[in-house]
Amino acid sequence: MKTVLGYPRIGPARELKKAVEKYWSGDSNAAELEAAAHRLRADTWHDLAGRGLDVLPGNTFSYYDQMLDHVQLFGIVPDRFRGLSKLDTYFAMARGRDEVAPLELTKWFDTNYHYLVPELTENTVFQLDATKPLEDLAAARELGVDTRPVLIGPMTFLLLSKSVTPGFEPLSLLDRLLDAYADLLNQLESAGAEWVQLDEPALVQDRTPAELDALRRAYDRLATLTDRPRLLVATYFGDPGPALPVLTSTAIDGLAVDLVSAPGLVDQLAVLPSLRRKTVVAGVVDGRNVWRTPLGDALSTCAKLLDSVGQLVVSTSCSLLHVPYDVEAEDELDPRVRERLAFARQKVDEVVVLGRALSEGVLVDLGNPPGGPVEESGLAREQAVRDRAAAIRPADRQRPSYDERRTAQESIGLPALATTTIGSFPQTADIRRTRADLRVGRIDSATYDERMRAEIARVIGPQEELGLDVLVHGEPERNDMVQYFAEQLDGFATTKQGWVQSYGSRCVRPPILYGEVSRPAPMTVSWASYAQSLTERPVKGMLTGPVTILAWSFVRDDQPLATTADQVALALRDELADLDAAGIRIVQVDEPALRELLPLRAAEQKAYLDWAVGAFQLATGGAPAGVQIHTHLCYSEFGAVIAGIDGLDADVTTIEAARSRMEVLTDLAAVGFRRGVGPGVYDIHSPRVPSTEELTALIQAALATTSAEQLWINPDCGLKTRGYDEVVPALRHLVEAAQAARS
Repeated sequence: MKTVLGYPRIGPARELKKAVEKYWSGDSNAAELEAAAHRLRADTWHDLAGRGLDVLPGNTFSYYDQMLDHVQLFGIVPDRFRGLSKLDTYFAMARGRDEVAPLELTKWFDTNYHYLVPELTENTVFQLDATKPLEDLAAARELGVDTRPVLIGPMTFLLLSKSVTPGFEPLSLLDRLLDAYADLLNQLESAGAEWVQLDEPALVQDRTPAELDALRRAYDRLATLTDRPRLLVATYFGDPGPALPVLTSTAIDGLAVDLVSAPGLVDQLAVLPSLRRKTVVAGVVDGRNVWRTPLGDALSTCAKLLDSVGQLVVSTSCSLLHVPYDVEAEDELDPRVRERLAFARQKVDEVVVLGRALSEGVLVDLGNPPGGPVEESGLAREQAVRDRAAAIRPADRQRPSYDERRTAQESIGLPALATTTIGSFPQTADIRRTRADLRVGRIDSATYDERMRAEIARVIGPQEELGLDVLVHGEPERNDMVQYFAEQLDGFATTKQGWVQSYGSRCVRPPILYGEVSRPAPMTVSWASYAQSLTERPVKGMLTGPVTILAWSFVRDDQPLATTADQVALALRDELADLDAAGIRIVQVDEPALRELLPLRAAEQKAYLDWAVGAFQLATGGAPAGVQIHTHLCYSEFGAVIAGIDGLDADVTTIEAARSRMEVLTDLAAVGFRRGVGPGVYDIHSPRVPSTEELTALIQAALATTSAEQLWINPDCGLKTRGYDEVVPALRHLVEAAQAARS
């Protein structure tokens, strides 16, 4: 047997993104959007069935996010979104509308996918509306496709939800929620579903005894329902640990496990007698990275379980949502890199080959993936990179004391409650067209540079007029904050169609880090220097930090991440030295992914933070005291990495805080954080333009825990996805709010 736990839903050419954004802009109606979605879903089913999977995952399609789908599924839409059509209510929860703020947005465990956070109170009533999963199941049956509806499991749904009532624990709603799940399972069984997949990735995190008791109660109840499909509980992203015996002791019918991130789990499974009566879905094909699977090793892993379980099914470690569609579209990749890669379609092929090998005893040769790192052309250069990293000293990761730096930076001349933005300005159609023209040869490099300088001048002027204190050049030359650097560093490859959904209609193309990393030439100095020449106000140099470059790339897996991070950090250290030499007094080194890579188990987190913080310190450790180092973090629960944020030792840290209403500042105050901090007051992931009064209220909330000397006023992220018609009034209100707070 062979299946996958999920599949990309944006379309091979981002068809969903284009259809949704066309609807948002008013250029299409709901019926046209629905028709486009149905075509995309049907094409996916046909492709997966044609590639040889036995059962396909169903109900994985979403216009924006699966957690948001469940908010509507269980009828828990907050009152502030009432009064719209069902579809517009859905998008309003994701993006906000008028003066109504959207749901909070944060990372899905340790991935770069973002989910919308459900809001619950002690009075929440779950009112099931099973329309979506039932229609999905019916549509598949009409096409002659056998699907297994996929749902977020009740434990994960509640553990990831947010209480909007102080002191209230969402898990206390479990019994009410189980009533809704029982009703849903009954309806799915009546509609012909043979299996239902309940995703419970929250079980690979540390769970309390009370939470494990709740887990047992949940699946004891669901598994003993009389009218239900068979239940497959999927854990992924790690080892379920103490949750494993709890789950397997219940009457669930199947268990999906991630044997890529937790290879040692196979030995535990082999000795659990309760699995002899259950189906085990073995996740031996990596759903999160793009390297081809060593099929012989994966087959050996599966063989260890054959005699220990009721039925063995070969699968991916998690949903393939986290990888691009098809490596066959990448005809410009270096063949040495390309031959090592498997995107979603190739991973399905690997699953099918392994499944057939188990049932038929024949392992079809897909061509063995080459072993070892991809060597670049300059072997001496690669050795020099390794030697330099090996020679790093503790002193290389240290800057002068913060008191010394603060005194040295007074000459920059900034006021209290200084205003700035995070880096990027809107990426207009003209900017994207110019970049495309350069790529296909319609313009030369000189023409491209001229147009980018004109765009920088266009950005600098309005910032001065608005009264911002620290300016940015707007990053018009950057297609993406990671890809831009990957295209200029040795050891990386980039793709044409390697799109992966980050949130909603936002897609990224993660670079592929395959070799030793070094910087052949300066990457940002000319743009920053030109911007600074246009104004007397300070302009920030803009770099992406080493941890974020790793987190938002597909990284080589043949050496420790810490080693790779230090190589990237050394390249950035060289860039920062060149910015300093060019007279740039403020440099922002973004680390929005610091929280993202944090291991899901507490026992592993200190080791990660040691090397992650160390890599940032290595990148910035050469900056003299008079250079003000900023960093930026966004869309994560920061409590777990507060010590790490402090350890970065940046002079100013800007953090997403608009949707969470400044909650992070309480955590920072608790650890005695004394350097500059800019909690974002303008939520740029919503098209709303916040009023001056709204921003003033957020600033006053921030001042309740943070001194005016520490506090910076800024948006919570870059502005590239917004339009100037939103950005200009929002920034005007931001500056007005800061000025009001100063007075």
